[in-house]
Amino acid sequence: MFLYSCSTQFRFSVGSKFLECKCASEKVSESFERDPGQEFEPEPNQIVKQKKASIVDILKQSNSILPHVVLASTIMALVYPPSFTWFTSRYYAPALGFLMFAVGVNSSEKDFIEAFKRPDAIFTGYVGQFVVKPLLGYIFGIIAVTVFGLPTPLGAGIMLVSCVSGAQLSNYATFLTDPPLAPLSIVMTSLSTATAVFVTPMLSLLLIGKRLPVDVVGMVSSILQIVIAPITAGLLLNRLFPRLCEAMRPFLPPLSVLDTACCVGAPLAININSVLSPFGLTVSLLIVAFHLSAFIAGYFLSGSLFHKAPDVKALQRTLSFETGMQSSLLALALANRFFQDPLVSVPPAISTVIMSLMGFTLVMIWAKKKE
Repeated sequence: MFLYSCSTQFRFSVGSKFLECKCASEKVSESFERDPGQEFEPEPNQIVKQKKASIVDILKQSNSILPHVVLASTIMALVYPPSFTWFTSRYYAPALGFLMFAVGVNSSEKDFIEAFKRPDAIFTGYVGQFVVKPLLGYIFGIIAVTVFGLPTPLGAGIMLVSCVSGAQLSNYATFLTDPPLAPLSIVMTSLSTATAVFVTPMLSLLLIGKRLPVDVVGMVSSILQIVIAPITAGLLLNRLFPRLCEAMRPFLPPLSVLDTACCVGAPLAININSVLSPFGLTVSLLIVAFHLSAFIAGYFLSGSLFHKAPDVKALQRTLSFETGMQSSLLALALANRFFQDPLVSVPPAISTVIMSLMGFTLVMIWAKKKE
């Protein structure tokens, strides 16, 4: 996935800087051997290459500002909704498809060889995403309707959020905290994304079907178009035209950041009246409780299963991200397309923001503790 490629690019950039420093030191040592009157002038080609490399590095490292962009887009959507209302629901599917395409372009089978050597961790992450999380979503959906007296579509929206696959942002969160485990995170998310074409519609039918009609065939078709097809296209492009993909990669991170900003700000801006309504605060608190429970469940589940592993803490953080963060944008796209009641889309819209903010808050806390 493209988030994992950031780790490769980061190591490459660090290595490049080391080589530049080494070359610079050799230049300095050579200058002492030259005649005092001989002036050293850098070659024009070197200057051009350095400038070009610096621009490329800036483009590649633009993912580092993603947490700040998420927060800024959230504030902007709340303060001035028209800044995002132009990004209507018809753009959600293409936007999510672009992120999936970027994942495919930046993915390679070689990156996952080591990750597949840990099937127990992969299976645990899958259980967290499609067993633990749906159970929590069902519980909080029932609480929303029975305890707080919220409309049934809002409870269904909470359940729908819990039925979708893992979020690609979880891979980036893992990269920021534990880079060596980023491939494992990518495999977990990819597996849940690939099987979501069947699992998500069936879970939705199981949890929501008795309350609201669920178009299983339509969901399967939609997930194929939004997720599977773009990833496959990216993988094939990377395999058949590697040079083209290499030229594209520096531009994918900034475009993905802008894409994510719109996908976070637009649902909040479009549903601002529902979010700020009397039940909006209650739904927001329930979504916070749902995600918090999922983060905690993933952390302690992996801790109990892999307590003898040498990297148990890193595994706990990784599986916490995988369980607590899911593709709320996919849930939002499905809600807008397959449910007539607009209230179903409110929980996914709120979840898009809450999930991102909570995930990157944990990134900052855990990264600081590691230091």
